Amino acid sequence: MALIDLRSQAVRRTPEEMLAHLKSFSLDLAFSAGIWYFSPAASRFHAKYSPDLSIEQRLEIAAGLGPQGLRALEAHYPNEINEENAGVWKVFARQTGIRVLTVIPLLFYEPQFEFGSLSNPDEKARRAAVDRTIGSLRLNKELGTDFAIVWPGIDGYENGFGLDFVAARERFAAGLAEAMDAVPGVRIAFEPKPYEPRGRILFGTTAEGLLLAHKVEGMLKNAENRRLLGEGHGLCCMNPEVGHALMGFEDPAYAFSWPLEEGRLAHTHWNSQPLGNYDQDLSVGVISPEITESLLYTMKMYGYRAHFGIDINPERTPVAVALRNSMDAMRAANDRIEGLDHESILFSHNRPERSRGWLEAALVRARAPYPERLAPLPRPV
Repeated sequence: MALIDLRSQAVRRTPEEMLAHLKSFSLDLAFSAGIWYFSPAASRFHAKYSPDLSIEQRLEIAAGLGPQGLRALEAHYPNEINEENAGVWKVFARQTGIRVLTVIPLLFYEPQFEFGSLSNPDEKARRAAVDRTIGSLRLNKELGTDFAIVWPGIDGYENGFGLDFVAARERFAAGLAEAMDAVPGVRIAFEPKPYEPRGRILFGTTAEGLLLAHKVEGMLKNAENRRLLGEGHGLCCMNPEVGHALMGFEDPAYAFSWPLEEGRLAHTHWNSQPLGNYDQDLSVGVISPEITESLLYTMKMYGYRAHFGIDINPERTPVAVALRNSMDAMRAANDRIEGLDHESILFSHNRPERSRGWLEAALVRARAPYPERLAPLPRPV
């Protein structure tokens, strides 16, 4: 598949142009899901609550979710998708219309990556990480995916004395750039996370992810990659996750607006999460549904047209039920933001001194099951 054009995200609009955009543009809730959580994950604290499932069994569950709105799947390379079983995935996509959205290099699980993957000071381990990233990019190109998610879960530290931070960041960025130049034209969607499993993960916040993007693109040498960059396309882009942002005490709507500003929001991962805390991957809307609403509104404002990835860990709920609940929660949130008074919201953005309290009152009414029972709310003037 050709490189998806994200440049329209960076368009700046006057208030009048923004109002016209909000009235004419609606988010297309194209959902994707990670195949990894269709089978129970190992836990430090308890046995698996359901039996392990093969890839074929997981795909059978996913097929039943197509009519519910599931359009694409995400998978890790080489444990979930690889050169040997790619044919199974191709047949599945042809039969169901549910495509492979991204092939993700598995850079965090095996003993060889104990001290990091692309940032590892041991050249043998780092070489294995670079080669695995290259392999995943090749499979992304073969399958016509939209991007390759990269998550540096094991690249980090616990002790502030324990790492040469600058050297580690340089090794990580250079390794990623080397892989991208080996398979040009495949976009990276980098996923920040502040901690877990490492005490602190490299490039763990949204802002640090953007710094990585600029650092990596500055290292790219392949002529095709340089051509795409010259045309204004982002090649090292982002896949921020709601839960990871909240772990780092970021507000998702504000955090995601940063890659949108640069035309770098290639994909998004959705769940719910207590502020801070460990990574819980709860179903969308379980906690703080207003976060879902405000984030969707920001993405509507800047014309997000990519997929909405549901990234959850449904330990006590059948995965098909948890996915349907999450997709429904997002549809309901999107319906609420579509029904908002966009003109008055923009007025409150630009004339806050003349609209004190109006936005809070409008949101109360948007969420109320019987808004007619509340006091009338005149528009701000």
